[in-house]
Amino acid sequence: MKHRRVVVTGLGVVSSIGLGWEVFWESLLAGRSGIREIRYVDTSESPTRYGGEVIDFDPCNFISSTVAHRLGRGSQFAIAATKMALENAKLHPLDLESQRVAVCLGTTMADIQALESINHAWVNLGEKRIESSFVPQYPSCSMSANLAGYFKLRGPNFMIPTACAAGNYAISYATDLLRSGRAEYAVAGGVDPFSRIAFRGFSRLFALAPERCQPFDKNRQGTLIGEGAGILILEPLESAQARGATIYAEVLGYGFSCDGSHMTIPEVEGVEEVMRRALKDADIEPTDIDYISAHGTGTPANDRTECAAIRRVFGSATDHIPVSSIKSMLGHTMGAASALEAIACVLAVHTGWIPPTINHETDDPECEVDCVPNISRARNIQVALNNSFAFGGNNACVVFRKYENSLSSH
Repeated sequence: MKHRRVVVTGLGVVSSIGLGWEVFWESLLAGRSGIREIRYVDTSESPTRYGGEVIDFDPCNFISSTVAHRLGRGSQFAIAATKMALENAKLHPLDLESQRVAVCLGTTMADIQALESINHAWVNLGEKRIESSFVPQYPSCSMSANLAGYFKLRGPNFMIPTACAAGNYAISYATDLLRSGRAEYAVAGGVDPFSRIAFRGFSRLFALAPERCQPFDKNRQGTLIGEGAGILILEPLESAQARGATIYAEVLGYGFSCDGSHMTIPEVEGVEEVMRRALKDADIEPTDIDYISAHGTGTPANDRTECAAIRRVFGSATDHIPVSSIKSMLGHTMGAASALEAIACVLAVHTGWIPPTINHETDDPECEVDCVPNISRARNIQVALNNSFAFGGNNACVVFRKYENSLSSH
């Protein structure tokens, strides 16, 4: 059965470099870093004091103070980003109450800050001093439920916890729901708030850089932790055309794979396979790709593996494909990472600009890609590939295409 074409009509962003897609995109193209000294975590015993914290976010600018008090920071991020995305798509929540609107969110830690607060109160004050409002905040399903409840969205509701690839998983599943007619609209993306456990965990894995995230640089020393939310409004092409919506890009296809090997070390074969599956689902050739948004964490093993896999898939064409990593500006935002990178892909094909990989100083012979060093670049981009790879070898890639009326049905 021929499936429906799916397009992106709304974008919402909460990030350390700005709130809203316009500020986010302006900051990316300017190479503006959101990395700063961390406020949330005591860093005195850590190898770094830096991360991509969101410091200018007031939930009461998006949610009533009464409701915001009952929500974890991740849920606040998700609702705020969704509100921005719906407004950008010119969709009013009241108009969606009778529609099948899917909610598909990805995360790594969910509202883990609530569990950290429970632990702190229990250890230092005793069990009876734990605030009851913290308890329902933690389960990961609470974030998608909170979002659906706030906007009264009654379609399929999913929380996908596939770690650092979760945003791409969520976008892909939402695409399936729309392709098959099981939903009429979808709120899709990823969210993760800053947490002590993520910061300490990556620190114990010796994966954190001292001050800067330098993907693909020969002297890179690791990643940095960030936080945020990226939300995309997806709908069938026919619906977007009928209501005269701005179409930012088309979701052309996706791919999944699992290395089935090491919990933290990616394998070239798994990364190669997921890109090939995404290209196959999109029904395109490697030579059709004009830009790759890299997973690009800045850790030695991850960048080396990703670049080797790109070489296997794209061969000599790799020399002509820009491959940049916005984690150089945001740090690693966990479950939000590939959703924010998806938005970067969508805007790249929509505007014809590629965000840079900042902090690049020395080429690495083991990372033979054009990483768009330090300065954004104008380029006609028809098709972009968004890479994401997670712990456990859970890999997901999504392909976006520039929307043009002349394009034949896919």
